[in-house]
Amino acid sequence: MNPELTLLSSPSWKDYALLDSGGGQKLERFGAYTFVRPEHQAVWKPALPQKQWDAAHAIFQAASGDETGGKWQARRAIEPHWTMSYQGLKFRAHHTASRHLGVFPEQAAHWDWIASLVRAANRPVSVLNLFGYTGLATLAAAQAGAQVTHVDAAKKSVTWAKENQSLSELETRPIRWMIDDVLKFVQREARRGARYDGILLDPPKFGRGPKGEVWEVFDMLPTLLAACRTILTPRPLFIVITAYAIRASALSLYYAVEEMMAGAAGRTTAGELTTIEQSAGRALSLAIFARWESL
Repeated sequence: MNPELTLLSSPSWKDYALLDSGGGQKLERFGAYTFVRPEHQAVWKPALPQKQWDAAHAIFQAASGDETGGKWQARRAIEPHWTMSYQGLKFRAHHTASRHLGVFPEQAAHWDWIASLVRAANRPVSVLNLFGYTGLATLAAAQAGAQVTHVDAAKKSVTWAKENQSLSELETRPIRWMIDDVLKFVQREARRGARYDGILLDPPKFGRGPKGEVWEVFDMLPTLLAACRTILTPRPLFIVITAYAIRASALSLYYAVEEMMAGAAGRTTAGELTTIEQSAGRALSLAIFARWESL
């Protein structure tokens, strides 16, 4: 039986909003500031008047033919960094060398889901967050009571995540911060006999590890998933995979997770992470996902 794909959104945000989208761009509010960023999915016309787009604090000018390159153009004064919050978590946002600001708001749907599973487990839960970026999924799981291992190849991202831990006043929670190549780390954990109840993966399309290790998602994701299966506990709680900017359907992730968790008592869902516009109510698709939970 083929799966029905699901659209997830995150309605609980107060410090973030998708104000409008269209013409290959999106107009967003992060805290007190508004930004215009490229968005290829927004093939329709904007709903808000141009003057509201022109009032944005900054716009990201994408490099021609480059999915990641470009530069920020400031239009109004912005603090070097500012604090945002979500469901009791606090974290720092600021411009980066890319179009990103340190938080992917659409992933809050995963944070809420993971936190609910951890709380409902009524037992100690160990979580592994791979490609953990600035740590918001890590902090959501820790806030709910999990022991978390956070792995990212970029020292800058891990440092940022630790700062978010302090802002959220979660310094005493059991979080292990690791700067490492994700696949090598998982393979070492398998040899050490480490086990996890839940694993999150947010793999980039392409990347490099701290020692120059090359990551290419289509070549290496099957190997990583197979390795992750060996470090799950006998009663695993969840698996989450999210993917951005790849030429694949959520069905690809669905069947990959189904294969990974074959024989385990659980169910897999897949679909798209979306953000709902305030202007016209359109659901803007930003990523594909698949997630498994135990029955």
